[in-house]
Amino acid sequence: MSRLELGLGFQGDKSTDAYADLARLGEELGFDVLTVYADLLYQPALYPLLIMALHTSTVRLGPACFNPFTLHPVEIAGQIACLDQASGGRAFLGLARGSWLDRLGLDARGSATALRDALAIVQRLLCGDTGGYAGERYSLAPGTRLAYPTLRPHVPVMIGTWSPRTAGVAARMADQVKIGGSANPAMVRRMQSWLKPELLRQGRVEDAVGVVMGAVTVVDRDGVEARRRGAMEVAMYLDVVLELDSSVDVPPGLVDSIRQRLRDGDRAGAGRQIPADILDLFAFCGTPEQICRQVEDLARAGARRIEFGTPHGIDESAGIRLLGEHVLPHFR
Repeated sequence: MSRLELGLGFQGDKSTDAYADLARLGEELGFDVLTVYADLLYQPALYPLLIMALHTSTVRLGPACFNPFTLHPVEIAGQIACLDQASGGRAFLGLARGSWLDRLGLDARGSATALRDALAIVQRLLCGDTGGYAGERYSLAPGTRLAYPTLRPHVPVMIGTWSPRTAGVAARMADQVKIGGSANPAMVRRMQSWLKPELLRQGRVEDAVGVVMGAVTVVDRDGVEARRRGAMEVAMYLDVVLELDSSVDVPPGLVDSIRQRLRDGDRAGAGRQIPADILDLFAFCGTPEQICRQVEDLARAGARRIEFGTPHGIDESAGIRLLGEHVLPHFR
């Protein structure tokens, strides 16, 4: 069994100094991976990732996740090649369809095809393959190549999805698949069941693609306050992920009640609507001991990596220290 990896996920809303400080802290504490979200309307993920690369030396770094509907595959290839150079070969590439694309008038249908084509183009550009690629969504003319050297011909790939069809793309082309916004052990097992048939068809071993679980994290010695703050954060996206996770029995009217309070600007009230058992399926919230129990459940289900997402704590640096000093050692 592979060692469980633990990482930190950061939002693209911080200052240069904050990214540098948090990256150094994460590496000092021994986290395996640092990721930056590429969420719509936040800072481009490459900016904080380059800062982190320049202030660390061992931790792996990557976006979670670049989106081929808003960033062309040629640009994705260039950005990940740049990060790989800056980090000395520590980059990984995260790809996903992303959310809220309707705000941009973008048609995100056929996302599995778009991700497949984007990854195929990125892989060809990184390794210098000039044979071209004729895809359904994206293509690359024969003879096309990057006009600068790349550090590595291949970088590890993570695909983010809740979809069985896109899981099939991950089984063919990726090293990891991430379920974003979830801490639900049932979804680890479901993802593995989606991956398995295509892995067998491709002649890959059953555990060739590791499952990554990532969600909002708020850890504090005051577990009650940590869960209150975590519920407020989760309320902002819970209606989206509840529709994606069919394993959860949702109380009637819960989603409508949360949405109404958010429309009224009452985030705290929206958070109070979330039952404790549902909160535990979509966030890591509470004391370090509570977080350890959640991670244990995910590890038993077969998760390969856990990504503790922003804001990490009531105070971010303090939350990261609690994770690094009291949760991480529990799994080493």
